[in-house]
Amino acid sequence: MRYNKINDLPHFIQGVVVHGFGRGGKQLGCPTANLDEMAVNQLPEKFPCGVYYGLAQVGCGGLHRMVMSVGWNPHFHNQKKTVEIHILHKFSSDFYNSHIRAVALGFIREMQSFKSLEELMEAIREDISLAEKKLSLIDMKEYEDLDFFRMKG
Repeated sequence: MRYNKINDLPHFIQGVVVHGFGRGGKQLGCPTANLDEMAVNQLPEKFPCGVYYGLAQVGCGGLHRMVMSVGWNPHFHNQKKTVEIHILHKFSSDFYNSHIRAVALGFIREMQSFKSLEELMEAIREDISLAEKKLSLIDMKEYEDLDFFRMKG
């Protein structure tokens, strides 16, 4: 069975924020919340690696727009598959060990390696821009009312 990027969305995922490689905020100017290994292991076997847009909730807070990367980050030659969420909201502090719930609503692009760090950073800016455009068209209230985002923990 082949996983279809379009028909198998939305996809719901949740996990605990753990320390990653420290590249997102420091090296790329795009801080990410790295989900724990249990969240990564719960992805469907044929879930495509790539960049997605959707919504995320930290703890019991409100919903925020997000961009999510799923895969091995080929530019950095990672050995482990990761799920990294960049929330399009400025938080006053980090939230390691917090529980995140997210829903991937759309697919942006496949994972790829880049010729330079600058090229990767430009792709990330384009991903964020596209996500903001797509997410501006959705009614967040529709998702806020889902039981998935009302659970405690």
